[in-house]
Amino acid sequence: MRVKLLTTISIFTYQLGISQTEKLLNGKVLSQNISIPNVEVINKTAKTSTRTNELGEFSILVRPKDSLIFFSKDYFFKRLRVSLEIINQNNIIVSMTLKPEELDEVVIKNIKFPHVGPADENSIIVPRPPLSTGVYDGTIANGADLMAIFSLFRKKDKKARYKFQELDFKKLAEATVPLDFFTNDLKLNPDEKELFLQFCDADPKAKILVEQKNLLYTMDFLHTKSKEFKMLNSGIKN
Repeated sequence: MRVKLLTTISIFTYQLGISQTEKLLNGKVLSQNISIPNVEVINKTAKTSTRTNELGEFSILVRPKDSLIFFSKDYFFKRLRVSLEIINQNNIIVSMTLKPEELDEVVIKNIKFPHVGPADENSIIVPRPPLSTGVYDGTIANGADLMAIFSLFRKKDKKARYKFQELDFKKLAEATVPLDFFTNDLKLNPDEKELFLQFCDADPKAKILVEQKNLLYTMDFLHTKSKEFKMLNSGIKN
């Protein structure tokens, strides 16, 4: 009886040790049966990350109950909770959904032309003299207005630079970080999110994260700032 008990304890301890050991999980990320390269695969629990190769394949160390996040800017993010079945299965297939393409806004304006009435019987029509005088003056007949085109491109370039400058940490976080990260992981109320992101944006490190655009670093920064934010809130309430 004692031998059986010791054997049972040994087997249980061995299984527990195996379950707590990191194992290499292999997989492939697809969208409509097409491989997706350069997808960021993040182990949020272990705070490690990797990327898929040209064939959409990845390998990452995991433990049971680890939380994996699959992120690509052109696709909706995917969250996966690691289980023993997934680890034993290995070579898993992760399917991601492509985001709908956003079209540029088209503004239609009502253009009013001056009213031109009909010519009466006494109207005199003067024919326009021919442009050609035998001497080339450097112009092209019916040619495009190059100055107007150049001015248009300059306006578009200014708009593009202005939009680039408008990107701040708040917009970066809202565009990349999963929505449930703020409520489930950071334990923030929905009405606190706006104030919290403004609090984070005031930190000089936020500008560096905007340039790096690394989701793992961004989430780690948010987790650290949430502790400061909660301490500040509790101090104000007291």
